[in-house]
Amino acid sequence: MTPDPDDLQRRPEGVDDDTVEALGKLSAALDHVEEARGLLYAFHRRMGSGEKTLEEATTMLRDAGHDRLADALDEQVLGANPLPGMWSFQMVEAFDDGFYATVTDLEQQAREELVGGRRHVFEAEMKALRRTPGERGHEAAPGPPRV
Repeated sequence: MTPDPDDLQRRPEGVDDDTVEALGKLSAALDHVEEARGLLYAFHRRMGSGEKTLEEATTMLRDAGHDRLADALDEQVLGANPLPGMWSFQMVEAFDDGFYATVTDLEQQAREELVGGRRHVFEAEMKALRRTPGERGHEAAPGPPRV
């Protein structure tokens, strides 16, 4: 296989198939971690919206004369930690500064040490193998079609 000449993900000389495949698997793992991070941020946003809506419901219950229920929501739910000691912003910060930072740092370190920092070498080679040169929608890179 000959990668496309403008392919910035080209395999450096001397890098074996096992290394490229392992880096591809590490890249896939990072994709999963990124997706989980997005879900954590979505949880954070939804908790904020939920808190605001709970405030509105508490006010409406109070205005409708249901003080006991409004007081219970106000005292037991509003401002409470979804997890022990943490609001959702603290969960996001703990994840970002801990596990996420470690995974992304080690993935970058692996790329730097093994393929000169290139990203997606495995995927680029898969694309080069599967595309049909000259076929519309199978261009090697963005821009004018390459043949």
